[in-house]
Amino acid sequence: MAEEFDQSFKELEQTVMKDMEQIYSEKTIDHFLNPRNLGQIPAPDGFGRIVGGCGDTMEIYLKVRGDSITNASFWTDGCGPSIASGSMVTEMAKGNSVREAQKITQQDILDALGGLPEESLHCALLAADTLTEAIKDYLGLKKEPWKRAYKGRQDCTRRQCDSKT
Repeated sequence: MAEEFDQSFKELEQTVMKDMEQIYSEKTIDHFLNPRNLGQIPAPDGFGRIVGGCGDTMEIYLKVRGDSITNASFWTDGCGPSIASGSMVTEMAKGNSVREAQKITQQDILDALGGLPEESLHCALLAADTLTEAIKDYLGLKKEPWKRAYKGRQDCTRRQCDSKT
């Protein structure tokens, strides 16, 4: 019985992969199945959180040294293309100057992923906009570092805050 189940599962998995390959690029599938930089960075230098028009939420966390983004990570409750877009944008931002990372656009993410279907284009926009928000947060704190002491609970995500109350 277990062998039959395993065989049925493998067949289903192969069918799903064939269907995905018809719709998404190899790079998109790879970033969806093996997301890079997934998770939070403790005490980030910049944080952005946006809820997209489709209801997906994305968060991006940045660590900056000098003017270089040394680490970037993301979290999303979204679909496969949202995961792939968050993974790709953090890969694109890491190692770049803040100024260069600010220039990353929806189209840059789409190009890096090898495109997305029209109904998923907004996922790349969500990732680009969330990165922009995290950079704005970093720049604001850089300009007025005293505000960092007051951000504490204000910046915690809903998941974090709910678990603390």
